[in-house]
Amino acid sequence: YNRVWIPDNEEVWQSAEITKNYKAGDRFLHVQLEDGTELSYPVDPAALPPLRNPDILVGENDLTALSYLHEPAVLHN
Repeated sequence: YNRVWIPDNEEVWQSAEITKNYKAGDRFLHVQLEDGTELSYPVDPAALPPLRNPDILVGENDLTALSYLHEPAVLHN
């Protein structure tokens, strides 16, 4: 149960849950978007999508308290 941020042309970033274990060298990341859409997202092993913070950290006032600090985490927070 890991969630990542997937780039999106309309919403900038979409949250997605990984549905199948990723192994080094895999060309696709199998995910399910929050609306239930299943997706095989093409990935570059050198640039995997950013991980999403746990829900307990949503709305955190101090950004340094976030587990993962990157563009989608800051925008979502």
